Amino acid sequence: MSFDFVDYKKDFPLLMQQDVAYLDSAATAQRPASVLQAEKEFYEQANANPLRGLYELGVEATDRYEAARERVRKFLNARSDAEIIFTRNTTESINLVAYSYALNNIHAGDEIVITIMEHHSNMLPWQMVARQTGAKLVYLECEKDGSLPDEKLEAVIGPKVKLAAIGHVSNVLGCVNPVEKVIELVHRNGGVVLVDAAQSAPHMKVDVQALDADFVAFSGHKLMAPMGIGVLYGKEKLLNAMPPFLTGGEMIDSVTRDGAVYAELPHKFEAGTVNAGGAVALAAAIDYLESVGLENVHAQEQALTRYAYEGMKKIPGVNILGSDDPDKHCGILSFTVDGVHPHDIATILDSCHVDVRAGHHCAQPLLAYLGVRSCARASLAFYNTTADIDRFLAALGGVRKEMGYAE
Repeated sequence: MSFDFVDYKKDFPLLMQQDVAYLDSAATAQRPASVLQAEKEFYEQANANPLRGLYELGVEATDRYEAARERVRKFLNARSDAEIIFTRNTTESINLVAYSYALNNIHAGDEIVITIMEHHSNMLPWQMVARQTGAKLVYLECEKDGSLPDEKLEAVIGPKVKLAAIGHVSNVLGCVNPVEKVIELVHRNGGVVLVDAAQSAPHMKVDVQALDADFVAFSGHKLMAPMGIGVLYGKEKLLNAMPPFLTGGEMIDSVTRDGAVYAELPHKFEAGTVNAGGAVALAAAIDYLESVGLENVHAQEQALTRYAYEGMKKIPGVNILGSDDPDKHCGILSFTVDGVHPHDIATILDSCHVDVRAGHHCAQPLLAYLGVRSCARASLAFYNTTADIDRFLAALGGVRKEMGYAE
């Protein structure tokens, strides 16, 4: 290949210690040493309960926690720190919007639009809202390559649509969805849009002001941060009008026998003891990602994806889901092998020290729509190498023979 690859594995302790081709970054990313060190240093140097202690250590913990919030604000280009809510993950962020915004603003006769490609975490909350409010849940059905043509969007997103929730990048097909067009159409009629950026934030710039998104959710662990830290961005006007999702801890200003006065944003939505170590490590992950450069991340991942795609196409019996253009997969290659169950594919690859996902990928309606019960998925990141892809292709090429098929 002509692309000038950079080897980032040296920055990732697990990848240096384990002889493995890790191709499951869409499930969770590996962590660079700088992120692991940032979390370690928080607990070694500033471990106290943020927002509570007036002593020096407590103030230091609070300062580091709030500095992490500011780092996320800059990363998303939000207007204010008040618009950045720390959660556990994308799932919790979406549920916060469903319970706190949607149940109070969506009514019988309204429509909620999602795509058939959504992760279950961006589907089940809206099914719940539709059941409880009497609203209608409408599915945008993609083309077989994952694309959503403008004419299909315009036919579905009409004046009754008061909320749309759309994944920025499909976790199965890897396609980048036209969130800008969806936002434009929904806003015409006064609706709001939530963007699930779990699969996009680690790979491309997500500028909430440029998108004009009302809500954006993503998980730290897919962006090389620890598990258990997530983010919800929301426009300040919307968040101010929403009731708390959970109650207790530092989300209050005062409490009496008869009620409570809630804290100002963003703390109104951060009940209980916060994950300060995770937030600090998320800030370090953003620092590392931006030190590599999102343009470099994108270029290397595209080159690796193209290399893997072209190699897979040469293997008899391998079928790749989604677009025929490898540049439209965003590092995600879901596939089947004729006559072989995806779990067997993953097991055989694992025996060759290649890690891929197998199953329905929390997207059962999409797979049913595509006529596939389950599939395997290789998901790449910039820290992968051509050697990882070569190992994957060699193992994949032997799957049918391993299962007893004569080639």
